[in-house]
Parts: sequence; structure tokens; C-alpha cells
Amino acid sequence: MDKLVTALRAAGEPTRLRLLVLLSHSELAVTELVTILRQSQPRVSRHLKLLAEAGLIDRFREGSWVFYRLSAAGAEADFARQLMGLVPHEDATLAKDLERLAQVRLARSERAATYFRENAQEWDQIRELHLPEEVVEAALLEMSGSGSIRNLLDLGTGTGRILEIFADRVDQAVGIDQSQEMLAFARSKLESESYGHCQVRHGDLFDLPFEVDNFDVITVHQVLHFLDDPALAVREAARVLKPGGRLLIADFAPHSLDFLRDEHAHRRLGFSSDELRTLCQQAGLDVSEIRRFPPEEKSDEKLTVLCCLAVKPGTVEKMNQSGHAVPALEKAE
Repeated sequence: MDKLVTALRAAGEPTRLRLLVLLSHSELAVTELVTILRQSQPRVSRHLKLLAEAGLIDRFREGSWVFYRLSAAGAEADFARQLMGLVPHEDATLAKDLERLAQVRLARSERAATYFRENAQEWDQIRELHLPEEVVEAALLEMSGSGSIRNLLDLGTGTGRILEIFADRVDQAVGIDQSQEMLAFARSKLESESYGHCQVRHGDLFDLPFEVDNFDVITVHQVLHFLDDPALAVREAARVLKPGGRLLIADFAPHSLDFLRDEHAHRRLGFSSDELRTLCQQAGLDVSEIRRFPPEEKSDEKLTVLCCLAVKPGTVEKMNQSGHAVPALEKAE
């Protein structure tokens, strides 16, 4: 009863209700909320503090940035979601807030797109500065299981490197990316290697152009830390993954290198094992394994990488060497 009263008091104020609406649409930093609401940072921060204390929103710090989002779990989270269902989104003030939110997200996307456009051809070399790439690639191949793969999807494919390393294992593969420059570079590389069974397409990984239960393996390699909504990306991947199919995520462990935001358009400074596990579980996937790869040499600019294997509950048919379907294990060992 006390928690409910506290939540009602926290939400029952115009600015705080506006904040809840915004955070129900996107994970946002304080500076972005200040831009949208056109209020001072101390005032916005004070409202956020009250909402967090009431359990209606989650707060987490990454380096010098603080992010907020609608609470993900608990009775307070249920209350917040029910409250959002009652909000009149045609209200003029809220409509204006959502217009400014769209502008903030567009500016963020354009910044990332500019970075990709300017660094398309050097992208593989830039990645190698921050992680032991060959070790991670070998781990992804191993974690994908033995034998051939009928259909593989690579989200945020970039230069198509993941398609290259899986090319000898797959019957068909497709990579999705929003950067036309990246896709042009990837197509050139795949054509030069005669990987005609591997394709790249322009598309949105938040809204994949595929029906449910399409792919045996989906890879998300060094992509989540760029995204505005990593949880939505994982849910969308789970939607198109076949029952018994495998989702492979490789990303940085938590770190404090703020310069990656300014110089390389990183949105998040890594993910913990618990965060990756939660993202997958909330998407209805069973996490089978998480591997940790620390840097080969100690350096302030060398990052630890996590590789996560999650499996969609159910079974999927696989083909044996004679081309006959055989049952697959329900969960990865």
C-alpha cells in the first residue's frame, strides 16, 4: 500500500508524467531530457530522482553519463506500464515532447551514420584496436554448433566480416545494416571472395523484414553498444529465430572509456554478463553460455569482450550428411 501511494504521488505531477511518457518510448540521458522538456537540468534531475525513488524508472551510470528508462521489473514497473496505457497521447504538450524526442533520436542516428560513412573502409582496423578479433571470431564459430547452418542472419553486418567467417558453414546468409557505405564495402568483399550465397541488405534491425522462425543462427557482433534500444533489438532477433535456433552476441564488457562515445559514436559503455542474460531472457531465450575474453595485453584502451549464446526454446530440424532431417537438441549443451 505504501509503495502504491508513493508511486501515485511520484507520477501525479505534470512534468514527471511527461518524463514517464518519454522514458516509455526510449532510454534517455539527462541532457537529452533537458533538451526535450526545455527545463533546467537541476529541475529535471530532481523529478527523475523522485521517480527513481518510487521505483517507476531505472537509473544507471556509464562513465560521465547517466541514463534513465522506464522500470523493467517489479510491481512498480507493472503500475508504470498500466499508467502509460491511460495517458492521452493526443495531448498537445505530450505530442510536442514526442516530436522533440524524434528530433533527438534523429540527431543521434545521423551522428552514428556520419561516423560509419567516414570510417567504412577502416572499420575492421578500428575494431581490432579494441578487442582480440580473431579469438572472438573463433569463439562465435564454435558456439554456433557443429555441422552446417541452413540460414544465418547477421545484424548490423557492417563490412560483412561475420558473413565471411561463416561463409563455409552456411547454405544461405544475409547481413542487415542501415549504412549504405558499409553495405557497398561488404558487397565488394563478398563478391571478391565469390561468396554468392551470402547477401547484404539495407534494413532496420529493430524492424526486420522477415517472418517468424526464419533463421537457425543469428549473430549480433559488436552492435548492441551503438543502439538506442538494445532490448528491442534482441527481442526482434528472437522473433525471427527458429525454435532451437541460436543467438550469438559479442560485445564489450563494462568499461569507462568515455572517448568511445565522442570519437566512435558508442551509445553504451559495454554490458555485464547479467545484463546480457537479462536481455535474452526478457526476449524469451535461454542463455546457455557466456564467455569472457580479457585483453591480451594490459592497456587503458584495450577492452574485455563477452560472447553470449542464447537458444530459443523448442526444436528445429537439421540435415544430416545424406540430406535427411534429424531432430536437434532442444537446448545447447
